[in-house]
Amino acid sequence: MAIIITDECINCGACEPECPNNAIYEAGIEWAFADGTTLNGGVAYHGSEVDAQAKQAPISDEVYYIVPDKCTECIGFHEEPQCAAVCPVDCCVPDPDHEEAEEVLLARKEMLHL
Repeated sequence: MAIIITDECINCGACEPECPNNAIYEAGIEWAFADGTTLNGGVAYHGSEVDAQAKQAPISDEVYYIVPDKCTECIGFHEEPQCAAVCPVDCCVPDPDHEEAEEVLLARKEMLHL
């Protein structure tokens, strides 16, 4: 499952540089699949194909957020999610709305980092 940042976030930003997939963004900032990855071309996203470079709407305007379609829970990089490891208020928690098998997370890692 992906990680989510709860509304207890104090917007300290400690999590953002720790993410190997660049899946964490500051509140209100647009994101793209290509940000911080080697991804180019089209990407399947919510039933359609989008350009990896295309900017997407922010998921939160209040606190830092994690793009679930870029989150791998740090599988293939670290033994635990690094955002949760460095969060001073423990607001990086498993997202029950995005439960995924380890194989899915590893495939996502391979897609993002060709």
